[in-house]
Formats: sequence, structure tokens, C-alpha cells
Amino acid sequence: MRLATYRHDGAEHTGVVIGDRIHRLTGGLDMRGVVALDPRDLVFAPDGVPLDEVRLRPPIRPASIRDFVAFEEHVAGVRRSVDGTAGVPDAWYDAPTFYFTNPHTVIGPGDAAAFPAACAARDFELEVAAVIGAGGIFGYTILNDWSARDLQSREMQVRLGPAKGKDFATSLGPWIVTADELEPYRDADGFLRLLCTASVNGVEVGRDRLSNMGWTFETMLAYAARDSRVEPGDVLGSGTVGNGGCLAELWGRDGAAAPPPLQPDDVVTLSVEGLGTLTNTVAVAPPGAPLPAFRRPSGAR
Repeated sequence: MRLATYRHDGAEHTGVVIGDRIHRLTGGLDMRGVVALDPRDLVFAPDGVPLDEVRLRPPIRPASIRDFVAFEEHVAGVRRSVDGTAGVPDAWYDAPTFYFTNPHTVIGPGDAAAFPAACAARDFELEVAAVIGAGGIFGYTILNDWSARDLQSREMQVRLGPAKGKDFATSLGPWIVTADELEPYRDADGFLRLLCTASVNGVEVGRDRLSNMGWTFETMLAYAARDSRVEPGDVLGSGTVGNGGCLAELWGRDGAAAPPPLQPDDVVTLSVEGLGTLTNTVAVAPPGAPLPAFRRPSGAR
């Protein structure tokens, strides 16, 4: 089942996508309410509307977004790109590491990702996200973890994690595919063998299998919930696939900024087997007001 959030006739609805039509779900629930249910309990109107007559929105407004980094090749390439360090840190192999990103700046299919004005090294990240329901993983969608690499590289020298290099935009879409639909892709070790591709302005720059991740989504969910809480409506990102799942990995691997950083009006298209295609354009936000300079304390107590 493919579930989407969409605008039609001036209002926002949740619906089931069947073929080239979308059928409105009864009950008036938003997607966070929907994913708390059993998909078999969902009821939808028999008369749908054509998909080309609606505006798809982010399929869910997540309660939180934990974005993992589960692909060894991506870690090695980006690390080399950022600070010239070779290899993968030993600690990475201990557990599926994640960071929290901003659930309030999620954008959907066709929206523009507005990068900070101070950013020149604009990048995308091709990921798959698991959407959590009441009984575990409800379904999956495509995630683009947009990255301001120059800002990210500078601020991570503080060793706290990405901040303004990440929190301006995250794309989700085009819809949520329920977990049962992807079972035919599952291999003997529990990984989903989904082909993932990324293109910029129609030119493919990345291609990998989701099954090349180091941990399954079930393992990532178990780790996220350890000593903590995961709620229906939370989203877990896979981390960026390897072999060109982002530009920075290619820059680190090849030692040159080729392909070049994203430019305003570039079109980034991410496609994942079984999930569909998510397309966004690149934009630049207006510059913010200058920050006051750091004030060194006097030392008085």
C-alpha cells in the first residue's frame, strides 16, 4: 500500500495511491495518526482523483528524525573529503550511529531546498527512511538529507555534530510504502535489496543497493529504542548509500570537486526501487543578520 499526504481543493488530506489515482482515507487522520494503526484497518473512498490533479506534500510530519550513517563506503569517502583522513573510525563499527535532525524543516516532492546563503558546497544525500508505527516499522519512504558541506565541516570541529550544515531542509517522499510491500526484496540476512540511484539535472551520479548498509532497519530501531523511546511517527534514516549517494563521497574518493557542488535551480532526483522517485530543486535562502561577535568573559566570579 502506498500512502500519501496531498493537497486538493484547498485542503490537505491523507490517501491511498492506487495506480494513477489517490483515494482519500476516511476518519480525518493525519499521517502520524495513520501510522499508529494497522494498515489493514484503513478505509478509503472508492472514488479517487488523478494524481496529476493533486499536490503531493511530505508524506508525514515526523515526531522526530534520527538519521543514521550505516554505509561504510559513505563514511570513508566523506571523511576523506572533509579533513583528508583515510579509513573509517573504529568506533563506527560498534553500533549504528545517528544524529537528530530538524523535523520542522521537512519538505516534500517538488519543493525547493533553500540552502543557507553562506554555503557554497551544496550537496544532497540519497537515503531510505523507515517510518515507525505502533508495532515497529510501518513503512518506508525516500529521504534526502541536504548538506551544506562547508558549514558542516567547520562546525563539526567543535565535535558536537552537524547543526546549521544540516537543519535547513530534509526531503521525504513521494509517499510511504507499507513494510509488507517490500518483503519480496528482503534477503536472507534481513536487508532490503533495493536499487537506489541519484541524478543531478538528468545525469546519474550515484547508484547502490540499500542492502549494502551495515545494519538492518530492525537493528537500528532496536538501538534507537535502547535506554530511550521511539514513538509512532518517528523516522529513521538509513544514512547515505555508497557509490555516489552524495557528492562529497565522490570528492573524497577522486580528490576533486567533480561533479561540482549543487547550484541554484539544479534538479536533484532520487529513485529507489519499490518506493518511487523524489525530485527537488536547489535554492538559496536570503542571508541572515550578522551575529554579535564572541565576548570573552572577564574571568570575574
